[in-house]
Amino acid sequence: MPAPDPDPVPRPGDAGAATEPDAHVQRIGNRTYLIADVEPLDVDGTRTVAVGSVLWLVAFVLLLPFYGRLEQTNRVWWLWTCLAGFGLGVLGWDYCRRRRKKRQAAPPPVEDVEPG
Repeated sequence: MPAPDPDPVPRPGDAGAATEPDAHVQRIGNRTYLIADVEPLDVDGTRTVAVGSVLWLVAFVLLLPFYGRLEQTNRVWWLWTCLAGFGLGVLGWDYCRRRRKKRQAAPPPVEDVEPG
């Protein structure tokens, strides 16, 4: 009895092979991967940086009531680290926003069309 195929991805020409025209198969080592041609998700990072900045601010606010305890244990730097994280996050958010606006204002790239 033949051993089962360790490669779960169907190969071109198999009965279960992908029939989508925009998908292609790539072989790396002894494994075969089915790769679909899809558009990337949010690539400007604006939302990610904004959420991170808000989390740093929340951490700062949550540590404020414990200022005395932080001072006694020489951990006041936790508070200032949160504040610095928020400040740097705001700068990064502004940078990502400006970069997104420039990319949206730029004309779309021209694709090379090969004569067929």
